[in-house]
Amino acid sequence: MRVLLVFLLVFLVGGSIYSTAEAHKTVNVDKYAIEVGWDVEPPIVGFRNAITYEISESPSPGVKSGVINAFKNLESTIKMGGESKVLDIDSDPRPGHYFSNIIPTKTGSLVIELKGDINGVPVEVEIPVEDVENTAVLDFPQSSSSSSGQDVVALKNAMSSLQKDVTDIKSKLGGIDSSTSEISTQTAYNFGVFGISLGAAGIILAIIAMVKRK
Repeated sequence: MRVLLVFLLVFLVGGSIYSTAEAHKTVNVDKYAIEVGWDVEPPIVGFRNAITYEISESPSPGVKSGVINAFKNLESTIKMGGESKVLDIDSDPRPGHYFSNIIPTKTGSLVIELKGDINGVPVEVEIPVEDVENTAVLDFPQSSSSSSGQDVVALKNAMSSLQKDVTDIKSKLGGIDSSTSEISTQTAYNFGVFGISLGAAGIILAIIAMVKRK
């Protein structure tokens, strides 16, 4: 099942590798337009991808020209939280197009910082790119692994409910006067524990079923 899922993800990602990106961001620095984004969108954890750059200028209205050797004095740094990494820049065959290969390892938001100069024009900008997604974004039908998070949450809630029931039983038994009550405190406690045990057994069976399913 996992092998089939991997092939499906590779097929989907590979099939979209040449598609036109829609979530790229463009900033203007002096006479230059800088567009940054992912090569394959959405970016998926654990799958090879690349940050792409298009740096162009307009020598005349309606004319767009790619800038050659734009990264001669320009550095690209990718940032996520408190972590950062200077990226290697490769040239695309098309003038003004560049890319940095990367394999995202965490979900979340990333920012590309460009710092330096382009032909003497100072550049210091931060450009957010599309968030990295979990593999579940491509799952169809939903796999057991993609729903495991929901299973864990449900089990945690069930355990919390059982703990609350035990606390309630102890507090109620503590307020019973065993010398006057016709009901045996010990018997009531035993029945309570028996009920809790049945609930715990159900949760254990659910855990076993979840593990076998995976």
